[in-house]
Amino acid sequence: VVMAPADENECRRLLTTGFRHEGPAAVRYPRGTGPGVPLEAGLEPLPLGQADVRRRGRTLAILSFGTLLPVAETIGRAFDLTVVNMRFVKPLDAELLRELSRHHDGFVTLEDNAIEGGAGSGVAEFFAAEGISTSMLHLGLPDAFLEHASREQLLEQCGLDVAGVQAAILKRWPQLQQIAKQQVASA
Repeated sequence: VVMAPADENECRRLLTTGFRHEGPAAVRYPRGTGPGVPLEAGLEPLPLGQADVRRRGRTLAILSFGTLLPVAETIGRAFDLTVVNMRFVKPLDAELLRELSRHHDGFVTLEDNAIEGGAGSGVAEFFAAEGISTSMLHLGLPDAFLEHASREQLLEQCGLDVAGVQAAILKRWPQLQQIAKQQVASA
């Protein structure tokens, strides 16, 4: 079991999930501090392999693994996209991925981990094994040595801040620009 919490509260719950799991379990989390979400009193485990749909939208689904969830939510609102806090790299929420593939034109995987061999690769392998053909964009860290910097600076350098992720999505799906304009006009 490999888990990727979005914040410090979810990290506590996933650590409990891993502790109670009868087998190997790992929790991926970055250095530094969390976003400062309020901590729940209990340490209830989360259902193994169950993702959390944060926003239902159309056209694309952003599958966020870990702490880049706020970036995904910002972009999801701007372009009316579905946003999912995946929580688990392994096992993936197979039922949800199948359901989303029936209602979305493509997927963006977003993680603060290496792209090659990362969570997005796992999603692509899942779709291939299921015979599901879909357009995908994997966003994460390059397979390269990065110079020392703050976490925020590194994410910006790697295009994993809001501006970088938005630019990558628009480069792949330029038709979304029109949706963003409609969102602004109707607000």
